[in-house]
Amino acid sequence: MWGLLLSAFISSTLAPGGSEALFVALLLQGFHSPLALLLVATVGNTLGGLSSWLIGRLIARKYPAERLANARHEAAVAKVRRWGSPILLLSWLPLVGDPLCVAAGWLRINVLSALCFIAIGKAARYGALWWVVNQGVSSG
Repeated sequence: MWGLLLSAFISSTLAPGGSEALFVALLLQGFHSPLALLLVATVGNTLGGLSSWLIGRLIARKYPAERLANARHEAAVAKVRRWGSPILLLSWLPLVGDPLCVAAGWLRINVLSALCFIAIGKAARYGALWWVVNQGVSSG
């Protein structure tokens, strides 16, 4: 379980990782409760997303969004501001999720709101994997 927590955390930072494969392998082994695996993976992945949010928040101290939002960046900043924290439901997406979390911190999106939406998105991804594995096991 500790390995899954660490893998999920690392997978949700700007570093690459493979927590999904470990999650599925542990599900297939059947030694742990699927719900416990879902919770551990979600917590680790959410903490990783929050660490990316924190990196964005630290970047904002030196480079505030207001200072960098020139005409070229204005459209992108406006979109993130328009959607706000619900955009973090997509934080589970490869290549897109980590930058979304960094941008949320950079734009000073509320940490509790960010936490909720990141956790929901991450849980949904692991929940979908659990469902797929369960369907494969049931039909096989």
